[in-house]
Amino acid sequence: MSTLLAFDSALKEIERSANRRVTRHTISLSDAVGHILAEDIHAPMNVPPHHNSAMDGYAFAYADWQAGKAFTVSQRIAAGQPPQPLLTGTCARIFTGANMPDGADTVVMQEEVEQVGEQVVFKCAPTLGDNVRPSGQDMHQGQAVMFAGDTFTPMHIGLLSSLGLTEVCVYLPLRVGLLTTGDELIPAGQPLKVGQIYNSNGPMLSALVAQSGHQVSRCIHALDTPEATEAALKDLIACSDVILSSGGVSVGEEDHVKGVLEKMGSVHLWKIAIKPGKPLVHATLDGVPFLGLPGNPSSTLVTYHWFARLLLSVCAGKKVNRPASYLVDAGFNRHKVIQRDEFIRVSIGDDGLAYAHSQQSSGALLAACESQGYLHIKANTQVEYGCSYAFYPFSAF
Repeated sequence: MSTLLAFDSALKEIERSANRRVTRHTISLSDAVGHILAEDIHAPMNVPPHHNSAMDGYAFAYADWQAGKAFTVSQRIAAGQPPQPLLTGTCARIFTGANMPDGADTVVMQEEVEQVGEQVVFKCAPTLGDNVRPSGQDMHQGQAVMFAGDTFTPMHIGLLSSLGLTEVCVYLPLRVGLLTTGDELIPAGQPLKVGQIYNSNGPMLSALVAQSGHQVSRCIHALDTPEATEAALKDLIACSDVILSSGGVSVGEEDHVKGVLEKMGSVHLWKIAIKPGKPLVHATLDGVPFLGLPGNPSSTLVTYHWFARLLLSVCAGKKVNRPASYLVDAGFNRHKVIQRDEFIRVSIGDDGLAYAHSQQSSGALLAACESQGYLHIKANTQVEYGCSYAFYPFSAF
């Protein structure tokens, strides 16, 4: 067990050794959702550009107010209409979003105004600056509003549109090559023969890569021979920025991936102190980063969530954020202590406690579908009912 690399050390090593593998290009802002920003963006103007009214009401100079004073309405200002300077001692009828006239600094909402003939009286004592949105309240000119590595959301589209921007510089999508191995695996849709199972890791990894915002350049399945593995890797190197594989990284006689990697490139780390997912290998092949995930489906899922997702983020130029967790009390005991960080599939009960799924096998995927996330039990830690542990919802990944 002493040869296993600690979980946190493996995360740091993969992040440290990775680098951006994608180039920049300019696209329309309307097409940017899901893309990764390639350069910081600073506001070219104030938003809002001018002081404006936050309410339908009456704009006036606060210094002119006196209790019971009747104001003459000297102009009417609708949103989008340029106002005239305010005549001294008067007020202006103003509507939400309309620019404040020069000479006015306060707005009284219409519900607090009484009409007296052709004039208005304010029923409540105002406060200087009431109901006025100052210029630059949302963003001020020169302010950094997005940073390289941010992923565009619909909110960012609205934000940059409010600044008048129509194009942005983003990174090209990361091309991820996928390799699955195993003589026993066949594609779904074909009849199973004795000893065969359907290939679930290929489709799952393709979906995980797409969910992370990257492109699958090619997905190849190789038989369990060194020759087939090497040929598949050469094909993927030619069309991929990063390569992920599943299976063939353990120590069995039919596990050829690590040996082929040592022949073709440089192996940086192998075997992590994590459950499930111990047999993981990180390497570089002709300058292309490679991460070999275990073949058991749950091990593939866990190691993708923690290690592949991190590697792909760095290579894509994406801002790296570790998954967010919160503390949850365990609703079960486990007296066995293991020397690896364990990620137990759990659901949160109505009582707020985390309950472990009855099936924790590394080969079982239904448990993940029926659970809400991982309870992280650190190495050499016993699980005690009512004690708090880090919970990572699947949505955090």
